Amino acid sequence: MLLSIPSPHSGVVHAGPLAIRMYGLMLLAGIAGCIWLTGVRWVKRGGDWDLVFRVAVWGVGFGIIGARLYHDITSWSEVKAIDAWWGPFAVWKGGLGVWGGIFFGCIAGAVVVYRSGNSVFRFMDAVAPGLLLAQGIGRIGNWWNQELYGKPTSLPWGLEIDPEHRPADHLVNSTFHPTFLYELIYDLAMVGVLLLLDRRFRFKPPALFALYVSLYTFGRFFEELLRIDPSHHFAGLRLNAWVSIVVFCASTAFFIYWQFFHKGGEEPLPPQRRATGPAMAIPRGRR
Repeated sequence: MLLSIPSPHSGVVHAGPLAIRMYGLMLLAGIAGCIWLTGVRWVKRGGDWDLVFRVAVWGVGFGIIGARLYHDITSWSEVKAIDAWWGPFAVWKGGLGVWGGIFFGCIAGAVVVYRSGNSVFRFMDAVAPGLLLAQGIGRIGNWWNQELYGKPTSLPWGLEIDPEHRPADHLVNSTFHPTFLYELIYDLAMVGVLLLLDRRFRFKPPALFALYVSLYTFGRFFEELLRIDPSHHFAGLRLNAWVSIVVFCASTAFFIYWQFFHKGGEEPLPPQRRATGPAMAIPRGRR
């Protein structure tokens, strides 16, 4: 093949005596991006950076626990293959379920925001684009680990995978769909969409967070149709494809109800951010 995307032969980069695990570094880069974007948005809403940092500390900690727990439960065969007592905790070898991470992280963050006396719903809308940014950047770690790629392909952007990282039934194939790249591009594009919509329209918190969930699960469903890593299947679809369908339907239904039909409970924005006109009907204009 004349054109293809090469993969790193090792997920560890050595800098003298220091061994840097790139999967973990990409997670840290995603977290940093999320903190930065959330902080900028929260301060514009009248909040402060201190709360953002506190939410990040607790949210990241519980998010990693939830992400690994989800992976251990849904992909136990991969965990057993490590054949060591520390297998269930080996996050450096990959294996973090985004569903568990977002759920546990959001619960922990909500508790911190609530105890601070701030609006949980308003903070959810502030953090939504940042979470999607973190998810996109974090996917680069899958490229370093040569994992979670898609079906074989001869397209010019096919991803080269070393034989030891290929499934047994695909040893003769050398290039595969770079699903990490597809999700990275999609997530970054949807971050832009969320920021644009939030700038143009007045959302009732946490409607923007619900929209983020809908956008992510919509793209994740199609990604699951390409992936060939081990997964439980039901009625011909991978488990995470079903999760995407269920979560998409729930979040979209909530968004429509909350944004267009919910009459009470809308929390006012600070004076400098207050908008007029019906929600999601009249553009905000410049702030």
